[in-house]
Amino acid sequence: MTTTIYGIKNCDTMKKAMTWLDAQGVDYRFHDYKKEGVPEARLREWLATLGWETVINRRGTTWRKLDATLRDNMDREQALAVAMDNPSIIKRPILETGTALRAGFNEQDWKQLI
Repeated sequence: MTTTIYGIKNCDTMKKAMTWLDAQGVDYRFHDYKKEGVPEARLREWLATLGWETVINRRGTTWRKLDATLRDNMDREQALAVAMDNPSIIKRPILETGTALRAGFNEQDWKQLI
């Protein structure tokens, strides 16, 4: 089983998630949006599977900086375009285990997956 987490290295939630994975002895690959970019095919799958409302971080600064009209009329295609241009708007981390897909770090949920 290949586990991959997607995010931004300097994010506190990413640090917590990677520390937790290390403590569990989980072998994982880290995909850094800042260095490797956002994989568009993966992002499309996340949006289709989890919904844009889950994948897009609507509590962060990047969301608040969006034009109000764009925020109010957001849909999956607009979310894709915004996330491709602004990876920091994607909820972190995105966890893929091969059999599961999750957005955000939740220790209890992750314990059941891994």
